[in-house]
Amino acid sequence: MTIVPEEWLDYNGHVSEFRYLQAFGDNSDTLFRRVGIDETYRAGGHSLYTVETHMHNLREITQGAHLTFTLQILDLDVKRLHIFHTMYADGHEVATAEQMLIHVDMARGKATPMPDWLYDRLTAIHREDQELPRPDRVGRVIGIRR
Repeated sequence: MTIVPEEWLDYNGHVSEFRYLQAFGDNSDTLFRRVGIDETYRAGGHSLYTVETHMHNLREITQGAHLTFTLQILDLDVKRLHIFHTMYADGHEVATAEQMLIHVDMARGKATPMPDWLYDRLTAIHREDQELPRPDRVGRVIGIRR
């Protein structure tokens, strides 16, 4: 759980949009540590990089709110991970983020296959997550509806 500090607020008195992304990033880091992507793994020259994010801010969040998160693996292959975050403030859904991540060789700056052990760990979580309903906001595009 994260308690929203004052420094996260913007000039309107609500959480600034970049803090939403920071909080979702921290949520991803929790998954990464769970599956073995930690400082030692990154020191070996590999990591997951976010290449696309689509956020939905559903409610305003103010100082002192208690944030909790879920993260669902929607899909994956040996180089990519498609995830969906949901953020809750005091039990109410307040934001979501859909993200595509790629596994990279950091020295080369290029996508590279995950090691088998990492792919297997993520696949096991994905199998469990397939039993969850697919979030309604997955795959939405931005545009002015006419």
